[in-house]
Amino acid sequence: MFYVKNVPTWERVLRVVMGLMGLGFAAMNWGASGAAVGIGIMGAMLAMTGLFGFCPMCAMVGRKLDKSR
Repeated sequence: MFYVKNVPTWERVLRVVMGLMGLGFAAMNWGASGAAVGIGIMGAMLAMTGLFGFCPMCAMVGRKLDKSR
């Protein structure tokens, strides 16, 4: 594996839910709102980090998953 998971399960679920909400908002408001593109991109990133369990931004600041729990 090329990466180590650094996002706990509860946060992964939250990221996937919030990402899908962002993608849904972007799909509904694609032509009407200029912010829909940005929200769609952020939603896609949230969903992907939730699905993979790895967040590159968290890795850059040194966040590690506590495996003792």
